Order: sequence, then C-alpha cells, then structure tokens
Amino acid sequence: MRKTIFIILSRIPYPLEKGDKLRAFYQIRELSKHHNLIICALSDTPPHQDAGNILKAYSRSLYFFRLHRAGIFLRLIQAVFSQKPFQVAYFYNKRIHRKITELIHCHQPDHIYCQLIRTAEYVRNNGTDKTIDYQDVFSAGLKRRADIAPWYMRPLLGLEYKRVRRYEKTIFDLFDKKTIISAPDRELIAHDKRKEIMVVPNGVDTGYFKPISMDKPYDIVFTGNMAYPPNINGANYLVREIMPHVWKEVPGARVAIVGATPSSAVRSLASEKVVVTGWVEDIREYYAGSRIFVAPMQIGTGLQNKVLEAMAMGLPCVTSPLANEALKASAGKEVLIGINPGDYAQHILSLLRDIALYKTISEYGYQFVLRNFNWENTSKILEAVIIGKDS
Repeated sequence: MRKTIFIILSRIPYPLEKGDKLRAFYQIRELSKHHNLIICALSDTPPHQDAGNILKAYSRSLYFFRLHRAGIFLRLIQAVFSQKPFQVAYFYNKRIHRKITELIHCHQPDHIYCQLIRTAEYVRNNGTDKTIDYQDVFSAGLKRRADIAPWYMRPLLGLEYKRVRRYEKTIFDLFDKKTIISAPDRELIAHDKRKEIMVVPNGVDTGYFKPISMDKPYDIVFTGNMAYPPNINGANYLVREIMPHVWKEVPGARVAIVGATPSSAVRSLASEKVVVTGWVEDIREYYAGSRIFVAPMQIGTGLQNKVLEAMAMGLPCVTSPLANEALKASAGKEVLIGINPGDYAQHILSLLRDIALYKTISEYGYQFVLRNFNWENTSKILEAVIIGKDS
C-alpha cells in the first residue's frame, strides 16, 4: 500500500558531492517506487540548475528553502547563549519552520522522515509518526577533530561536542523510529536504548560505478568533498605522511586528489606529482584512471561512500581501521588496512609490484560490494522501518 512520506533534508540532494546528499538521493529514488514523497530541502546556496527537474521525477511535491547568510550568522550568535548545537542553529529558521508545519498540515503525511539531527527542530513537537536518520554520529566526529585540532580550536570543538552529544540523546526520545548508517556508529549514541536504532547502510549504484578499462595516468587516487575536515585531514596524511615513503621506492608515483571545493590546505598539496582537481563532472574517469584507491581516514564517522565506489569500479583499496569499522571488509582479502604511514606505503608498493595481490584484492573487494551494498536492498530496510513492515 502506497504511503505519503514527508521528507526533510538539510541540503538539496543534487549534485551528489557530499555523503548526506548521496544517501538522501538514492533513498528517495528507491522509496519513490512504492510511495508518494513530499520533499522539503534546505539550502544555504542557490540550487543547482538541474536539481529541481531531477528531484521532481521522484516526488509528488518538492520544496526548496533558502537559508541566507545574514540569518545564519544571527542564529549562530544567539546559539552562543543557548544549549543548542551550533550546527542545529545553523539550519533552523523560524519562518521555514512555520512553512513546513503548514505543508505537513496540508499534505497530511503518513510518516515524516528527517535526515540528520540538523532537521529535528522542525518536527520535534509534531505528533505524526516520524523517523530521525542520525546517518552517523556527529558527536564522535567532533571529538576526534578536537583531539587533533590546533589549540585555539579545541575549546569551540569541545563545546560543540558536548552539545551535540546531549542533543543526539535528547532527540532519541522525540522520534518514534531511529536509523543510522552502521552498527559501530550506533554504539556511540549516548542513550541506553540505542539498540533500538535500526542500521540502514549506504549502497552504491553498481550500474553506474563499475569497472572501466582505460589508461591509468595516476597510481593513487583519493576522493571526497575536500572542504570536509576528515577528507582534508586524509588528503594531508596521504600526501605529507604516506607518499614520501612511496616516493623513496617509486619516485614517479602520481597522486590524484579528487573532489569538490578543496580547502586551501588541500590545494597546497598540488605539485608535479600530485593533482588536485576540484569538482569534476564524472568522477569515474579518475577511479578508472588510477591503479589504487587510498582512504587513510583518521577522523570522522560513518560508512565511506568513496570506498564503496572505488571497490565497485574494481580498484584495490587501502584504508584505515576507523573506516573499516563500518565497512567490515575482510582485511588482507577484500581490503588492505594501514595503521601508520609505513604500513600504508608498504601496501601501496605491494599492490604496484605484485600483480597477483593486485588482482586478488581488486576482485574480492568488487564481489564484497556487490554482495553487501545495494541501494535497492538497503532502502528496503528503511522502508520497513518507516511503514512498519518486517524487514
């Protein structure tokens, strides 16, 4: 039976250059096959010119709400004197709240689905059956960032960590149902009933991300939104800590750092041996044009979409224990795990030199993704949560 599902997002899920956008887009695509979707998306930038037409194909009604800089600044100042997390204050607007309330009253949805804690304020007091998708655990990511941040950033990150951790616990009791991206993330929610949170993994579009044969001008590739602190940290760790060990053995090894809005710290990594691309229209060209995918994630939480995409395209992957907590690939068979820069470098060198090892990790990784990370299957778990079916 078709249900009407009212979806609230903190970003317009197109283009797909951020993990939360990608998760929202594919969940919307799959849910729209069986249900009527009302989509409300916030945005602090003008929408992409194609976003409306693309998303209308999956929605009965579609609404974009602009968050303007002046209002954001004022709300962040006000948040200093409250207990509300800054990122919740950033995305909350009273005028938009009133409009969303009116739309819920108008459409009378069977269920409300909120992605990320950033959207929870819009329906925290609404009596409609509703789900919050934590996606990953923001508080844990903030804690890891605070541990390695410059001294002058630690007080702010520490304050936000405490606020977010408390807020994650508070909203648990305000929503009927809860979802999250992985079991390790679920264990980090500070609520004694956290086992009630349903794990809904991400998937990968294996019809789009699939092995492509082409010349490989790059030996190593790392992808992601390069304004996101965990990716900034990972890019720096790759180029400044790992690659010097590789270059001692293979001086000509080339690295591609691929992703939207690279920070100044990421742009500074560019050299004759390192290409920093910024936004690219088709990221598959860089996966297919590289030999090895390396994601040396030191901070952050959640399931790394970039690793799933690389595996789906047949690249052998080298990543961290932190990233593999959510992925749960078999170390040494489906993925290689680096503990320190020397480990990463040795794995990279082994893959460059040992054709048999290269083919083994590539093939087993590819089959692992096909078996475990399919958007259709993972969205069925979400659908079961929302409409109350047995999964």
